[in-house]
Amino acid sequence: MTSKPIFSPVPEAWYPSVAALMLVFGLVFTASFFIYEATSSRKNRSIAKELTSGALASVFLGFEMAIAERKTIGLEQGWDFMQKGITKLKKILEGLPEPQFSSEDYILLYTTIYNMCIQKAPHDYSQQLYDKYKDSFQEYIISTVLPTLREKHDEFLLRELVKRWANHKTMVRWLSRFFHYLDRYFIARRTLPALNEVGLTCFRDLVYKEINVKVRDAVISLIDQEREGEQIDRALLKNVLGIFVEIGMGNMDCYENDFEAAMLSDTAGYYSRKASNWILEDSCPDYMQKAEDCLKREKDRVSHYLHSSSEQKLLEKVQNDLLMVYATQLLEKEHSGCRVLLRDDKMEDLSRMYRLFSRIPQGLDPVSNIFKQHVTAEGTALVKQAEDAASNKKAEKRDTVGLQEQVFVRKVIDLHDKYLAYVSNCFMNHTLFHKALKEAFEVFCNKSVGGSSSAELLATFCDNILKKGGSEKLSDEAIEETLEKASILSSKKLARRLLFDKSANDDHERSILTKLKQQCGGQFTSKMEGMVTDLTLAKENQAKFEEYLTTNPHAHPGIDLSVTVLTTGFWPSYKSFDLNLPAELVKFLEASVLLLFNSADRLSYSEIMTQLNLTHDDIVRLLHSLSCAKYKILIKEPNTKTISPTDYFELNSKFTDKMRRIKIPLPPVDEKKKVIEDVDKDRRYAIDASIVRIMKSRKVLGHQQLVMECVEQLGRMFKPDFKAIKKRIEDLITREYLERDNDNPNMFSYCPLVEFGYNLRRANAALSRTRLRGTSVEKFLYMMS
Repeated sequence: MTSKPIFSPVPEAWYPSVAALMLVFGLVFTASFFIYEATSSRKNRSIAKELTSGALASVFLGFEMAIAERKTIGLEQGWDFMQKGITKLKKILEGLPEPQFSSEDYILLYTTIYNMCIQKAPHDYSQQLYDKYKDSFQEYIISTVLPTLREKHDEFLLRELVKRWANHKTMVRWLSRFFHYLDRYFIARRTLPALNEVGLTCFRDLVYKEINVKVRDAVISLIDQEREGEQIDRALLKNVLGIFVEIGMGNMDCYENDFEAAMLSDTAGYYSRKASNWILEDSCPDYMQKAEDCLKREKDRVSHYLHSSSEQKLLEKVQNDLLMVYATQLLEKEHSGCRVLLRDDKMEDLSRMYRLFSRIPQGLDPVSNIFKQHVTAEGTALVKQAEDAASNKKAEKRDTVGLQEQVFVRKVIDLHDKYLAYVSNCFMNHTLFHKALKEAFEVFCNKSVGGSSSAELLATFCDNILKKGGSEKLSDEAIEETLEKASILSSKKLARRLLFDKSANDDHERSILTKLKQQCGGQFTSKMEGMVTDLTLAKENQAKFEEYLTTNPHAHPGIDLSVTVLTTGFWPSYKSFDLNLPAELVKFLEASVLLLFNSADRLSYSEIMTQLNLTHDDIVRLLHSLSCAKYKILIKEPNTKTISPTDYFELNSKFTDKMRRIKIPLPPVDEKKKVIEDVDKDRRYAIDASIVRIMKSRKVLGHQQLVMECVEQLGRMFKPDFKAIKKRIEDLITREYLERDNDNPNMFSYCPLVEFGYNLRRANAALSRTRLRGTSVEKFLYMMS
């Protein structure tokens, strides 16, 4: 710039003040342009470099200005000078040959605005300069920017817009510095829009509002081209969409309303068209692969040029059109749907199905339902297979039938292992699939196989593993793993193993009890734990007894004596026999049969039954063990494997064995009915205890809520029947543990007097044992508390 400064001399008294002012201004100016150089673009850094290098010259210029005599600057005169600086800036932005701003140029422009604003009225031109600042942008946009944008289209329009937006921001930055005094004082006092905001608003009102639709359509067109596999300039789109964000000046309205809404609508239409073709042409795995790829690409699109706030909305649109609309059709595809994937063990495809459908609301519900139906069907097929195998076996081949039942249990465990792995690996341990697996097994495991319940079969299976000589020969680790999977045990089978010393390993017995306790609670296993404890103590006592006999030979009774002391209440009850024992014998059923042959060489079935006074079932078991089992002590006519009332028996005088002592076990009794009765009895006790616990804590409760809380409490042990719970409630009312409300028969209240009476009975018993005759019951209760 060659214009002369618009200054006049000032009084000599002003020299020190003006000199100091210009010195400070020069230093601040130098520092600010160092910062500007570090943060600005390459083109503007060259300007900053030249200005910075001459910053110190402003100090000396200040002195020169201070010498001149000051005079009033007119609006036209001052603005002409500013207009030359603005024109120079426009030429630089347009790339025309023009020297860069020097520090002296900047100081002169800034000082001109400063002087025109600090003049006294009517020569204070702050408002007029503020208006002309805005006019400068409008004139430049109308005369230069808009014409170039209007003649461009598609990608060329986008490139030109990015260029014009960058130039406009540079122009706003420079003019804001020239007019900075307005920002500091005039605008702050009048609460007017800041200079930066005024400059951006001009671009928004004149450029953005005219071309945003064309720009939006061009951007969406490029996005669709990329979706079809074409290469596009992602950096260009990022810059264009940055304009939509920046033009909002702090809010996302322009981006969301002018671009995002149309982009989402276009996305929905695009994927709707794709999905309608894919669902007809592709298999379920291929369709899911394409859907997953599309979701990944859309997410990648957001990370490269879309705003991050668009990600969730964009993915929801894609998921809706690719998955939600065709979910049922996709999962039920005849030759490749979810059932086929489960049948063919397509774990990778099932994992992808979980990943996709977990994204949409309730998307996993149909998948888990199909999973449940599939597992139920496979389990039911196992039950039918086992039933058919059991019905094809003859009565005399009971061992084979038992083996088939063991095979069935093993298959059920393997089936559970298989689909538990599906739940863990494919369905990420989601609770819906755990619930589906549990409910599926409840369906077919509650069916009987060969007349035996699933609980009995599993108990027999565990018994076969845990007892000595069982058909399952497994390592300790394998036993632990198997027992973990089949944590069901019959107390009678446990008792039989313990009493007859058939348990293979005490540690395994305790291990299964620990697992049962974790699954079903301490109440469920307390009696079985007591049985194991009894046998442990009995072995210790027997060892001490034998040690005593060793050190005291004179106390030896002359016979092998083994005593097992059992706690009443822990052990199951057994059937008692009204047996007519011979005089020589007071114990052992088999021996009582053999002693009958001391007075006769040959006896019929009916004679033996009459003399022993036993039932048909018991006589059959006894005679079978003596004549049809491993040790044939009796000879039976006819020589068959079954016992009938027409058979005859005689002592086998040729029987010998190498062993000094032999064991002749009785055939197992069919205890199915008894087991069922015992289970029902135990469940009645459990239901009673649960109801009392609930009512004791709640005091008053409605029928429906009481039933639901009871079901929830007992759910880990067994699935209680609603009718059974209702019966137990009625029984507890009869026994005065509960009381029905007179006004509302569906409301119950707890009766604490019953518990107090029970405690009184306990206190009286304790008093009699301790012989505290002089102490009252109430006082003793207080002492106990």
